[in-house]
Amino acid sequence: MASTIFTNIRILVNTRAESPLLYGKALAHLPCIENAWLLVEDDTIAGYGPMEEMPSKYSSVKEVVDAKGCLVLPAWCDSHTHIVFAGSRENEFVDKIRGLSYAEIAARGGGILNSAGKLRDASEDELFSQAWRRLEEISKQGTGAVEIKSGYGLTVESELKMLRVIRKLREKSPLSIKATFLGAHTYPPEFKENHQGYIDQIINEMLPAIAKEKLADYIDVFCETGFFSEEETANICRAGITYGLKPKIHANQLNLSGGTQVGVAMGAISVDHLETMDDYAIKTLAASKTIGTLLPAAAFFLRMKFQPARELIDAGCAIALASDFNPGSSPSGNMNLVLAMSCIQMRMLPEEAINAATLNGAHAMELGQELGSITIGKKANLILTRTVPSIAYLPYAFGSPLVDRVMIAGNWLS
Repeated sequence: MASTIFTNIRILVNTRAESPLLYGKALAHLPCIENAWLLVEDDTIAGYGPMEEMPSKYSSVKEVVDAKGCLVLPAWCDSHTHIVFAGSRENEFVDKIRGLSYAEIAARGGGILNSAGKLRDASEDELFSQAWRRLEEISKQGTGAVEIKSGYGLTVESELKMLRVIRKLREKSPLSIKATFLGAHTYPPEFKENHQGYIDQIINEMLPAIAKEKLADYIDVFCETGFFSEEETANICRAGITYGLKPKIHANQLNLSGGTQVGVAMGAISVDHLETMDDYAIKTLAASKTIGTLLPAAAFFLRMKFQPARELIDAGCAIALASDFNPGSSPSGNMNLVLAMSCIQMRMLPEEAINAATLNGAHAMELGQELGSITIGKKANLILTRTVPSIAYLPYAFGSPLVDRVMIAGNWLS
C-alpha cells in the first residue's frame, strides 16, 4: 500500500466527519485544524488530526510532505463547464468590447452557433486533444472533479460526438468527470422557424441514442427568452428523466426566465447562472433541495451584474460555485479566480466560497460522499498551497499563483 503523510500543515481546510449539502448560514462554517497532519493511503484519505496527536507509527511512512507554512484543502469541484469545444471566439470578445450584446452577437450567427459550426467540422480526435489540454490546465490549478456539457453539436451526430469525447475523457483522466446532455442549448439554423421540430429531434432521436450508449448523467436546457421557454424546458426534462437523466437548468442568466422555478418543480440537481433573480425566484430556490450554482466568471466576462450571492445565502439557499469554462462567455476554468471573484464581487466570505467550490460543488455532481472535504474514506484529491498566512489570503491575493502541488486520487500531478 502506497502511503503519503503530510506533516506540519499550517491549516488543514474543510475537515468533516460527515458531508451534508450546506444551506444558507451553514456555508460560513468551515472546520479546520491548525498545525495538522494528514495521511493518504493509496487513493484515499486515511486519517488526520493535530500534529501533537499524530500516531508515532506514521513517522515511518516512506513519503513525507513537510507542509510547514502551507494549507492543504480539498481539490475544487467544478460542477458547470463546456470544455469540449473546437477553437476560440476572441473575435466576439472584440465585438463585445465594441458594444455588441450577447443577444446581438447570437443574432448575427455568433455565440453558440459559431461554436456549433466549428465543432461539426472537427473530428473526435481533434476535440479530445483540445479538451485534454484544458483538463490538464484546470487540474494543475487545483480542480479534481468537473462536469462537462455537450450543446455545441445541435445535431444528432455532433451531440453524440461531443458526448463520446466526454466519455473518452472520463476513461483516461484521473479526474472525476460527469457528463451532461445539453442539446437544448439553442436552435440550429435549420430549425429557426420550427422550434418544435428541433425539440422533437432532441426527444425522439438524440435521447434514445444517448441512452443506448449510456453517454450522459444529466440533461440540461437553456431556459431563456429567445431560447427555450418554461414549458419547453419542462417537456425536455421530463423526456430526459424517462431515460434516467437527472435535470440541471441554465436559469435566470439574461432575464427572469422562470428557469429557477422550472428547475425546482422538476427536482433539478441544480439551477445554474442566476444573474437575474427576484424575491420569488430566491424564495422558491430557498424552499427546495435544488442547488443554485453561481458562475461569476461569466458575469465578469459579459460585464453583467454579478449573482446576488448574499441574498441567496441569507435566504437559506444551497450555493455552489463553478467556472462555466466555455469559449464564448467564460474562457477560463481557473477556480482560484472564481473563488476571488465570489468574495470580491459577490461579497461571499472566504469560508462560504471555499465550501461552495468544494463540498457543495461535489454535491452538484452527486459526488458529495466521495469528494469535496477532508473526510476519512474520501478520495485523496488535494491542493497543497504555497506558503500563505491564512485562508482569506487565497481570494485576497487573486493574481498570485498560490497552488503549489495537486494530488488526484493519491497521486501527484506532474
